[in-house]
Amino acid sequence: MSNPSRIHEVFSYLRVADTAAAIDFCVRAFGGVERFRLVEPSGRIGHAEVQLGPAVLMLSDAYPEYGLNAPGKEGETAASVHLHVDDCDAVVARAVAAGATVLMPPTDQFYGERSCRLRDPFGHTWLIGHSIEEVTPEEMQRRYTALMNAGGEP
Repeated sequence: MSNPSRIHEVFSYLRVADTAAAIDFCVRAFGGVERFRLVEPSGRIGHAEVQLGPAVLMLSDAYPEYGLNAPGKEGETAASVHLHVDDCDAVVARAVAAGATVLMPPTDQFYGERSCRLRDPFGHTWLIGHSIEEVTPEEMQRRYTALMNAGGEP
């Protein structure tokens, strides 16, 4: 018997002010490959997909008439995309060259990853990281507690 609520895949879906430019950013910054885009006669992109390694990122232009808005120029969204890569520093350099802004530079983290935080030109936050060590959940909690007690930033 099959489970009708079984999840087959999860996709990040970003709403942006300029999907064509966002696709170009993903290609230049992360080596993405555009799969396709659906374009209205007006030129507005209703749906696009970019292959990022094994994952598919979905994007579209804003549709304020349906309550589907892009992030503001100065504001951030509540969601972000995390890319687990082979070399965080190299990916960050490529993303910055493509127009990203570094919010937190690549840093070795308590949870066993070298990671950073970027904002793309469209207002979305990207977390980029690579593994530097295997850390058990218990050790991760111990390190996190010590960091928070020292007044650090997660």
